Amino acid sequence: MLERKKKITKKQIKEDKLVTVYYEVQKFVSEFQTRILIGVAVVALVTVAVILYGNKTTNDNKKAAGLLAKVIPLYEATSFKDAIEGQPSSGAIGLKSIVDQYGNTENGETAKIYLGNSYLMIGNFDEAYKCFDAYSGKNRLFKATALAAKAGILENRNDMEKAADLYKDAAMITKNDPANAEYLLRAGIIMLKSGRKDEAKSLFGIIKKDYKTSAAFSEADKYLIQIES
Repeated sequence: MLERKKKITKKQIKEDKLVTVYYEVQKFVSEFQTRILIGVAVVALVTVAVILYGNKTTNDNKKAAGLLAKVIPLYEATSFKDAIEGQPSSGAIGLKSIVDQYGNTENGETAKIYLGNSYLMIGNFDEAYKCFDAYSGKNRLFKATALAAKAGILENRNDMEKAADLYKDAAMITKNDPANAEYLLRAGIIMLKSGRKDEAKSLFGIIKKDYKTSAAFSEADKYLIQIES
């Protein structure tokens, strides 16, 4: 089960780079031209289109930030169904609607994580998996969270091989994730049970080398003894 996130204010959603890495529009402008005037005209048209699209994306991202700020208190209050569907009495639009309307923005991507976690909390694993699988934001911690959540759901479905690989992938996203040791431990345990002893040993070794202050550090010893015996 994922850990609940700390309460996020509207200001934090706008400013905290862990939540609001604004969507960057990539420009692909072709300047193939046979005449200079035609070339200038084409570039001008494309530039205008890119600017308009960029402005719309930025505005949508800000809108998503504001909507997300209003619904987070419901999530924090463990009112997960209201967080998903919204609460008209408080003026909060649900996470589901935020994702539907603004899922292509960075804050919309963040909403997918909260929506997936909300579905997890009410036991709707299929919808939760879809949300985590759809995450494509830039936040590395959220990306790792999404992979680990998918791994947990697959583990619950007894799809152990894929679950182990996803746990491992989650641990490799960023060195700054405090959950890395736990992801590696989970992956190693599953691999060990599945007969992938060499891979499991390697992961336990990483825990022993790089995560000496983690709770998984002592746990890894237990499984390394099993492998060596």
